Amino acid sequence: MRTSLLIVIGLIASAGSSAGADNVVREVQHELLLLPGYTAFDWLVFRADSDKVTLLGSVVHADLKRDAENAVKKIEGVASVENDIVVLPESAGDDRIRRAILQSINQQMFVYLVEEVKRIHIIVKNGNVTLEGEVSTQADKDRLSALAKHAQRVGNVTNNLTIQK
Repeated sequence: MRTSLLIVIGLIASAGSSAGADNVVREVQHELLLLPGYTAFDWLVFRADSDKVTLLGSVVHADLKRDAENAVKKIEGVASVENDIVVLPESAGDDRIRRAILQSINQQMFVYLVEEVKRIHIIVKNGNVTLEGEVSTQADKDRLSALAKHAQRVGNVTNNLTIQK
């Protein structure tokens, strides 16, 4: 029986998996969370399908994409890695938007940024913002969306934040 799992770093969605598969999931999640350079501006997710891991998400630097793949390849029980992580285009405008949103969140809702592993992630591509991660309440989700929308030169804001259960 092949089991496919989509893992969002920090959140696990699984549909009945074996102990070996559970171990691979934990190890992949652990390795990705501890990658040097993984910031609030990157978002990593993965799908585990038997002994194959598919890496997904968006990163600001190509090094992080490569490092994620290399870290996962070393995990016992992983036979192959497909790296579909998107490297965001370099853009001074997107960098300004990232910093502005981060500064607003840090000033008004810093609780989501104080941990070493950030609970929220700000993905910016061509002026459009996607918020990923986990928050405590619907009010926090709405407030973070409003903060992102008020940054200068922001196009659309997609709020994919989930509410902690």
